[in-house]
Amino acid sequence: MITVNTFSDKEVIRQQRNMTNSQKRNAGNTKEGIVINNFVKDNEPSLNDIKDTYMISDKVEMPKALYQDTKIVDKKLIPLSAISLGVMSAIAVLTGYINHSAKVARDLDAKKWLPALTRNVNINKENYQVIYQMIQSPNKVTFIAGAGVLTLSAMAFMGKTFFDGYKDIWIKRKEADIQKNLQENLIKVETQSFSGKMQIIRSMLSHYTKEFEAYIQPTDKKAFSEFGSLSRMGIPFSAKNKTSQDKKSTLGNILLGILTFGGIVGLGFVSMKNLSKSKKHLELALENTKSKIVELVKTSKEDTKQTDKISLEAMFTEIQTSKGIKEFIKEQIKKLNWNNIQEKEAFEKEIFEKLETSTTKVNPNIGGDGTPKPAFNSFVDDYKAFFYNYLLDTSNPQFKQLFYGITGLTALSYGGKLAGEAIKDVEVKKINAQTELELQQRLVSTELRNFKAKKDAAISPLVKEFYKQVDSHNRTKEELKNMAENILSEIKNGPPFVYS
Repeated sequence: MITVNTFSDKEVIRQQRNMTNSQKRNAGNTKEGIVINNFVKDNEPSLNDIKDTYMISDKVEMPKALYQDTKIVDKKLIPLSAISLGVMSAIAVLTGYINHSAKVARDLDAKKWLPALTRNVNINKENYQVIYQMIQSPNKVTFIAGAGVLTLSAMAFMGKTFFDGYKDIWIKRKEADIQKNLQENLIKVETQSFSGKMQIIRSMLSHYTKEFEAYIQPTDKKAFSEFGSLSRMGIPFSAKNKTSQDKKSTLGNILLGILTFGGIVGLGFVSMKNLSKSKKHLELALENTKSKIVELVKTSKEDTKQTDKISLEAMFTEIQTSKGIKEFIKEQIKKLNWNNIQEKEAFEKEIFEKLETSTTKVNPNIGGDGTPKPAFNSFVDDYKAFFYNYLLDTSNPQFKQLFYGITGLTALSYGGKLAGEAIKDVEVKKINAQTELELQQRLVSTELRNFKAKKDAAISPLVKEFYKQVDSHNRTKEELKNMAENILSEIKNGPPFVYS
């Protein structure tokens, strides 16, 4: 059974990218038939001429990899054991940490304890809030408002589904047009690749024909072409020296590294300088707050005691991280113009207790009363909430205007977003198609160099064998002519193949 790989060429791979499965299968069968008919079913030459026809050497070793048998070694179970022990060790460490935390909490001062945590259930979606209101307060108003909001939600969902589908269909149609234009433009690229490969073959035929004629025709045996001389010495025709480019690239990378390191050091210095400036600004702000405290203490009065307490408490909290804060607070409280000394002492005790306590209680209007029981809150950011408010009180025209304005803005915003995304997607696909076209145009030269290298690899052993027979002086001009013709035939018809 003969297997022909018709999909190894770069040009074929590019052609395959946008074909359907049936097109790929038909193209493969067609090309396989062409290869079979042209190369497999040719009449074999006679046994006497087969060595000359196929340039068979006397001895060619099989590749070493043919006899290599790499065995799969069973993996050890040490990694699995290490993972299992590591997980259990982590659990043991975690339980030890919990035990230590319990021991720390047992001897901790009550002022340092964390507060009890209330489970806050935030209802942030209007549909959920509607259901909650209908269950918590089942009456005619909540039922009508809830039904209205749910109906509006269903209408909005179906409208969103329709326009999303329309956007997808429009994008798909535009994508089809973009792909068609891309395939039309790729015809020129594929033609350049095809004609380039054919030109490579014609160039090789021309060069090798001139080279072989120097040995077959007795009139000009020393007429070596540059191409022939290079190929006989084993130097590829397309070889180039890239040392200077590599040096430039290395110097560029070194320069880039130096500049990057310098930039990192410079930015680090700027960052440290900014932090130093920030520290000075903070210290200046603390001093300004202390000055305000001193002024407030001087102007304090018995009849403004309550407002003075609130202001002083806020400013004491603001400067609690500064040095010598305790002595400063004690000194300022003593200077207060209050008649009751015990009240000063109570205020001082209250201030220090608040500053030394690590946590504070949350506002009960937001977080509950601190008991570990669920507390329900609703923070809704939804256009349907304004419709709900309007249905609760239809006599309020501002609720109506709010609903129309917010809902209209939401619809326009979503429509604009949908249109913007659709246009963006189409433009991106256009640019991607243009990029693909430009890439394929750039890859033509790469594909031609790849094709030339493979042709050289296929022909080079045959050319070396030809020169070996020339140097042995055991072949007649007719036999050398036959070898040369076979090499030229291999250049024209041999792999890698060119498909149209």
